[in-house]
Amino acid sequence: MATEVSFSIETPGGPREVTVAYERVGTGEPLLLLHGIGHHWQAWAPVIPVLAAERDVIAIDLPGFGASPALPDGVAYDLPTVTATLGSFCAALGIERPHVAGNSLGGLLALELGREKLVRSVTALSPGGFWSQAERLYAFGTLRAMRQGARALPVPAIERLARSAAGRAALTSTIYARPGRRSADAVVAETLALRHAPGFAQTLAAGLEVQFTDDVPDIPVTVAWGTRDRLLLRRQGIRAKHAVPGARLVRLPGCGHVPMSDDPALVSRVILDTSR
Repeated sequence: MATEVSFSIETPGGPREVTVAYERVGTGEPLLLLHGIGHHWQAWAPVIPVLAAERDVIAIDLPGFGASPALPDGVAYDLPTVTATLGSFCAALGIERPHVAGNSLGGLLALELGREKLVRSVTALSPGGFWSQAERLYAFGTLRAMRQGARALPVPAIERLARSAAGRAALTSTIYARPGRRSADAVVAETLALRHAPGFAQTLAAGLEVQFTDDVPDIPVTVAWGTRDRLLLRRQGIRAKHAVPGARLVRLPGCGHVPMSDDPALVSRVILDTSR
């Protein structure tokens, strides 16, 4: 059962209270895990046991996703605001400069946390922000279609589809190269997380203006891309390497856009190698 914490953030309208849900397990140096748009902290479940053997793992539901309520009315879901919110979250937990690993939107946020010197290492798995205009339109259109499908399907239909490998592929093959590895319960839960996420539309709208072009100097950075990523094509990793020339660029063979369940051992090793 995830824990909740509330804390104050600064906004143009003055201090506002934010509540987020998170899971924390393990011992060692702190490691913050950030999921992608429409997902929830459980996306990291396949790798958490390995990571927790060496790290104090904190997997968060980003504001407006999973079990975390939406940001207060009028508070933007843009990159500076969410990055500052994550900094305030760490302060509320008494965590100073954790390692961070993020996937997709979470990878973009991880890089921004690194740029702001709020973390001690960054592992970005298929991060957003390195797209061409055409690639962004394709990815955002695909995400909207996934969201519409999750909202249109009756819950009993989602549960029925999730019981078979073919049904799980129909629901999740856009983000997983090996959707059959996800359990029926996990697929139902993440489809419902996408369906109900109150921060989805505003986060996607904020992403229309995002292009990550700054370096992230002075800390270890790894950018890793699945060779079977169908949402953010792996050639975007080359652009990421040009933007962050000191980064280690890693291929994840046979992995899709959300690689943690496609190859948990490989993804765990990449994160731990970076954080070491």
